Amino acid sequence: MPPELQSPEIQAFATGFPITLLHAGMTVLILFLGSALYILLTPHREIALIREGNSAAAISLAGVMVGLSIPLAVSLTASTSLIEIGIWGASTVVVQLLIFRIVDMILRGLPQRIQEGEMSAAALLVGAKLATALILAAAVAG
Repeated sequence: MPPELQSPEIQAFATGFPITLLHAGMTVLILFLGSALYILLTPHREIALIREGNSAAAISLAGVMVGLSIPLAVSLTASTSLIEIGIWGASTVVVQLLIFRIVDMILRGLPQRIQEGEMSAAALLVGAKLATALILAAAVAG
């Protein structure tokens, strides 16, 4: 093996890169599972609405994904194992689902409003999700 491939940097990369891929893969899996759970638990069908051109549903679902990904991304910096990433990921998903219910109680009929394409309802939901995501991210960072 050439000496430049035996450098400490290359060795560290060769050792750390598979772990990095594993942690990133776990985080992406949690993101998709959390998004799928959100889709299953909400009374409106985001994917069908998005296919029909409903912008409010698209904005709402995008807010869910970004809202989940912010604390998940921070947990990657704070976690040292897949178990930690899983715990933070599960708690993030639960809190974000709870936020949907709280905003729904405040707005009364949030799912119906999004189904009808009401952008103001979707924007408020996204704002609540992003604000919660930032707070969760700070909490995870400690």
